[in-house]
Amino acid sequence: MTGTGGGGGNSTGTGRRLLKARGGRGSRERGGGGGAAAAAMPARRGRPRRASAPGRSSATTTPRGGRSEAAWREFAASFVRAGMVPPADTGLAAVEAAEGAAVLLLAPQQALTFTGKCRLRCLYGAVRVLGFAIGPHQPGLPVFSPPTHCALALEALPAARPPAADPRQLRAAARAAMRAHRVRRQARVKVMARFSPECAVVLLEHLDTPVTRFLLSLPPLSRLFEAQKKEESSFTTEDAVLASVGIVKCSPDNGLLVSKSMFLALEELIQACCAEDEGVPVIMVCGPKSIGKSTFNRYLINLLLNHLPSVEYMECDIGQTEFTPPGCVSLSSVTEPFLGPPFTHQQTPRKMVYYGQTSCEQDTERYIDVVKYVFNSYKKEVPLVINTMGWVKGEGLLLLTDMIRLLAPTHVVQMDVYDWKAMDPLTPEYVHLAPGLYTKGKQQGKSKQTNLSAAESWKSSEGEEDTSVPDYKLLYIHPEFPRAGVAGEARVHSSILRDMSILGYLGHLQPPHMGSVLPLHSFVPYQVPFNAVALRVIHTDVAPTNIMYAVNASWVGLCRIPDEIRCQNDGPVLLTQTPVCDCLGFGIVRGVEMEKKLYHVLTPVPPENLRQVNCLLLGNIAIPNCVLVSQEGIEGEIPYVTSEYNYNILGSGKLKQKKHFKKREYSYQCDYT
Repeated sequence: MTGTGGGGGNSTGTGRRLLKARGGRGSRERGGGGGAAAAAMPARRGRPRRASAPGRSSATTTPRGGRSEAAWREFAASFVRAGMVPPADTGLAAVEAAEGAAVLLLAPQQALTFTGKCRLRCLYGAVRVLGFAIGPHQPGLPVFSPPTHCALALEALPAARPPAADPRQLRAAARAAMRAHRVRRQARVKVMARFSPECAVVLLEHLDTPVTRFLLSLPPLSRLFEAQKKEESSFTTEDAVLASVGIVKCSPDNGLLVSKSMFLALEELIQACCAEDEGVPVIMVCGPKSIGKSTFNRYLINLLLNHLPSVEYMECDIGQTEFTPPGCVSLSSVTEPFLGPPFTHQQTPRKMVYYGQTSCEQDTERYIDVVKYVFNSYKKEVPLVINTMGWVKGEGLLLLTDMIRLLAPTHVVQMDVYDWKAMDPLTPEYVHLAPGLYTKGKQQGKSKQTNLSAAESWKSSEGEEDTSVPDYKLLYIHPEFPRAGVAGEARVHSSILRDMSILGYLGHLQPPHMGSVLPLHSFVPYQVPFNAVALRVIHTDVAPTNIMYAVNASWVGLCRIPDEIRCQNDGPVLLTQTPVCDCLGFGIVRGVEMEKKLYHVLTPVPPENLRQVNCLLLGNIAIPNCVLVSQEGIEGEIPYVTSEYNYNILGSGKLKQKKHFKKREYSYQCDYT
């Protein structure tokens, strides 16, 4: 896409220059030091046990001298209450290290489940967050745990040190690590008073990123990282220290619950990925909506990154994407752990196609073509994790059967509740016999009458379809968290999560080293001539005379088609069919200047990538309402928003109010109107 920066909409200025690309981050060592080996598998957390029945207490069986022992205990406790002796408490130990920083001391196997955000750095020992092991040699990692998602837990790993290690040297190492990170002397003294060689020492720092600053500046998301409900327990000094960093301790029940079936599946998948005895594993994760597929994928990939330098991830769920805005099928190379929800780690995949809708029910054939196009970029050098849609009823199950035949996974992870309400077990025999949407099972005819351009391309090089039984291992996972598989009772409605991913993507427009937030209308957009890019509306037919009304103030995919754009006049150039092509990023068409034949596009895509863009695809993905109505610094009438409108006009409609189907205590309250 060629063009120069220029004024458009409410922006001022003459334009912005094309800047050179910034250098990427270098690679870093994996593992969690001594605790990395222990991080190979998660520790399965059992159900909380009840306390022993208070039938026979020690008071009823006190031997001679028991009363004197109780008196001595009370006498010793008086010194503790007076502050003369540090209490021998096995609970949480958090000490203020500096302004906006805290030192956390965790005993072996002790965990802190929390909501909020912070930067985490392990100073001594090893800890694990969402499966990823962190040791002292690693840099600080950003951690995001909003109440909209499953709460993260910080768990101390068992110490792995030489048997002949001198405890005094270990204490000196912990003290030196705290001193190197400028932990106050008073804090060091408090931590070392409760230190043991088996524990872990963690530095938590206040975290503020351009993306989170932008999200929190919008009124509907201003309390995004705040706990929704206060715990009934008393507020302790440790709670105050953690709150100064930006996190709040919550119940372990709000964190990830690893069921027995999930533990066994993870164990087998990690062993297969590390051994590679039968080639590189291709893992497909499937199941109904709200069953926990995305959380399982994050946990699995973080566990694999403890052993492997990278893992490939293919996103086929166009409604709830992981690394991109919604409506995309993508292939990403994951080299860093992702310790937060999708809106915190939006990035450019290795291969991406903009499908343009959050559901493929209206055009399943193009969806299959897109999946195949993206999958062909997989080089089969590292393990691949494939996420699928939660549409597993009716034609959705037939489409899933087609995808298993197309992608040929080595492992299929099927997540469902115990009574298999969503779908039958996807055994290899079932997939072999069952008809698909575009493929046939054994002794079955075609299931859908169409031109079958996608299905015909699946035939083998010999010219015949492969009718052998699929060769993959089926792993069952039965989630045990509350509301598993109940789509209408999720913490947050799926449309709000999609809007948060778009806002997280737009947050990359913010300058990295500026404390304040710049509203989107203050950025100068790029000027793109009509005849420099082709234009296509994906989800519906639009008359050429109305095409500019549809494009203005819209979310568009910035794509690259192999054909050269040729136009006899000043444009615009309209495509008659939707191409299956690479998508390099996204942007907002802030304005259309008809006199000068220019689009005004606002995008965080680097200039060197923008030069390759020659196609704009407009789909059924809308700009979040809060971008139009909640930005600061707008005076007078808000562009593109009005209350004086004739709603009787065909095709008109109001901004939809996005609220939950059911209001419950755990629901995250967010009003986008």
